[in-house]
Amino acid sequence: MRLDHAGNIVILTGAGVSAESGLSTFRDSGGLWENHDPMTIATPEAFARDPGLVYRFYNARRLQLNEVDANPAHRAIARLQREHRGDVFLVTQNVDDLHERGGSSQVCHMHGELRSAWCLACGSRYATREAFDAATACERCAGRGGLRPDIVWFGEMPYEMDLIERKLAACDLFIAIGTSGTVYPAAGFVRGARAFGAYTIEVNRDSSETSSVFHQHRVGLAGELVGELVEEILVQPPST
Repeated sequence: MRLDHAGNIVILTGAGVSAESGLSTFRDSGGLWENHDPMTIATPEAFARDPGLVYRFYNARRLQLNEVDANPAHRAIARLQREHRGDVFLVTQNVDDLHERGGSSQVCHMHGELRSAWCLACGSRYATREAFDAATACERCAGRGGLRPDIVWFGEMPYEMDLIERKLAACDLFIAIGTSGTVYPAAGFVRGARAFGAYTIEVNRDSSETSSVFHQHRVGLAGELVGELVEEILVQPPST
């Protein structure tokens, strides 16, 4: 497949893209946060057991967003969305807003967003840059005690799965960038796209759990390789 002939494109991004902006991955370098394994914090059970701990964890991660900015990979994806003649659907496992700050106007956050609060009392979701906890009043209903981070925790269903599956079924090119290939259902997207005939490319610093499933694997930093890939896609007009 010639890349400049790709019509509809689906791009999946993971933690590797945000890490190049200096944003800590889910596990920091020590593997623990306040002596807790983050994997045990990001669950509904943890929130029910110790909501204060969960609030502190996500408030700290939200605060860190003030210290980082979009990198060349984010900006290259935004360029592709602006200039490609076909549909470019971006779905990310990341809960930061770096794609938006990089210029993307369409981002599907399948795992939720750090800068969003969800009120379990009234069902509202709204953007927030501030720390919040059980004492914080909901901006919509003014109730207290019902806010939780608008994050998809382990054991919960990712957002927009019906839309994602439709886009995968209709795409000609599927690109995964900075993903580990270990977290489902995202790890299964490449197989789904291939089943419908899409050409598949992985961009990663190292091999992932699903590298062998892709038609093409490009090894290196996303900040360098994604811009080159986008240029290849855009350099020539589609065939007639």
